[in-house]
Amino acid sequence: MKYLHTMVRVTNLEASLRFYRDALGLVEVRRKEHPQGRYTLLFLAAPDDESAQIELTFNWDPESYTGGRNFGHLAYAVEDIYAACQRLRDHGVTINRPPRDGHMAFVRSPDQISIELLQRGEPLAPAEPWMSMPNTGTW
Repeated sequence: MKYLHTMVRVTNLEASLRFYRDALGLVEVRRKEHPQGRYTLLFLAAPDDESAQIELTFNWDPESYTGGRNFGHLAYAVEDIYAACQRLRDHGVTINRPPRDGHMAFVRSPDQISIELLQRGEPLAPAEPWMSMPNTGTW
């Protein structure tokens, strides 16, 4: 058995691409348009690691989605959690749980999917502005 991907439904494909691709740094692996079913599937992965993917499902006809407790979050290991969080902030993303410990942070996608960022290896030394940044919202 091999893990393939996690699917999340998105309401705005361009806003989701700005988040997952531009701010988070994932790369597009493939895209499938299904005109008869009126939806698009977009697969993204971390650079140089296509073994674990996220599938964004965009239904062309507007729908409303609500999050449930049955889905927790997506998690990514990053080389430098402070640099990753700064890149996200530079793209206008709120850091819901800042990496005060140099190890873990949480953000949310435009569709409120919770994303956990974990420092690869040992935690970084605590540093400002992250040390004194409060939590914002929920994750």
